[in-house]
Amino acid sequence: MITIDAIQGLRAQVDAWRRGGNVALVPTMGNLHDGHLALVQAARPLADRVVASVFVNPLQFGAGEDFDSYPRTPERDAELLESQGADLLFAPAVELMYPKSCEEQTRVEVPGVSTLLCGVTRPQHFVGVATVVCKLFNMVQPDLAFFGKKDFQQLMVIRQMVDDLAMPIRVIGVDTRREPDGLAMSSRNAYLTPEQRTIAPILYRVLTGLAEILRSGSSDYAGLQSQAVRELNESGFCTDYVAIRRAADLLEPVPDEGELVVLAAVHLGQARLIDNIEVSR
Repeated sequence: MITIDAIQGLRAQVDAWRRGGNVALVPTMGNLHDGHLALVQAARPLADRVVASVFVNPLQFGAGEDFDSYPRTPERDAELLESQGADLLFAPAVELMYPKSCEEQTRVEVPGVSTLLCGVTRPQHFVGVATVVCKLFNMVQPDLAFFGKKDFQQLMVIRQMVDDLAMPIRVIGVDTRREPDGLAMSSRNAYLTPEQRTIAPILYRVLTGLAEILRSGSSDYAGLQSQAVRELNESGFCTDYVAIRRAADLLEPVPDEGELVVLAAVHLGQARLIDNIEVSR
């Protein structure tokens, strides 16, 4: 695996590879776990070359959030990516990605979907996500790009950006990887104390129960959401939201909507956890 931290070298290598096949990009913020590695595994059979990026993006962190303390494990990340068959690791510095500073950086804003759910409590988060992903797409110019479904809203933001800006990139969502007790794998799980770690899987259990009720035919969306919030708060979480939305656009569903997604964001100690379950009925 080649490791590159400069745009010129990245473009030269990817251009050479593109003459003989297609290229996939797996963007990450590092501190890799099996959920990240699943993206490389999904890309491997569909692409001739796989580029993975590791960049902790300051533009998507709000004031008082965990940019400075976000876990960084560069040597281990490189070893894991190489073990999964990644061909190139792009690991740029902040100064390379934002040479004029974050404040002066041109930004990409995806309207509509960015303002819902996590966009309410983290109003600039998806601007930062869209901006850095747009920059990575321009730098790598991949044919395919792989993102985890754990952040369902982020996946929709990126898909809308690609569609609206006519980017010739196929965006592929990969199913959430979970611990044996159901907790969605996340770099921020490392913030959980042993006691909090025993509580954290309740989030998945609550969402699973809500999804089963929806599959049985219930359309009492408001009541189900309120009940789930109560259960989570009583279990020790501080809940940002539990939302039942249309899977196509994250808007409020009508009664008997066929394709739904149940989403939640909660705080547990220092960790902000997100999860979702898709529901077809």
